[in-house]
Amino acid sequence: MRACDAACGASLLEVARRNAIDIEGACGGAMACATCHLHVDERWFARLPPPSPEEEDMLDLAESLAATSRLGCQIRMTQALDGLVVRVPRTTLLSG
Repeated sequence: MRACDAACGASLLEVARRNAIDIEGACGGAMACATCHLHVDERWFARLPPPSPEEEDMLDLAESLAATSRLGCQIRMTQALDGLVVRVPRTTLLSG
């Protein structure tokens, strides 16, 4: 596990990239792929805003889909998410 500082308003994809986490994010955060797919810790999943229908459609393309899957480009950090725990599935890592 690795702790990362995250500015309010930053997406989890941006946070990962700023902290040298080897996540693909091929579309650059435009929600046109599923390569920033993350697993949100179960204790945190219900605290997030629900995914949009478009995000759910993109998640259908993700490998290693789980009940707590979300796209990192769609989760924006807030004070309420301080301490958020997510995992990057091996299939999402560039070094996969």
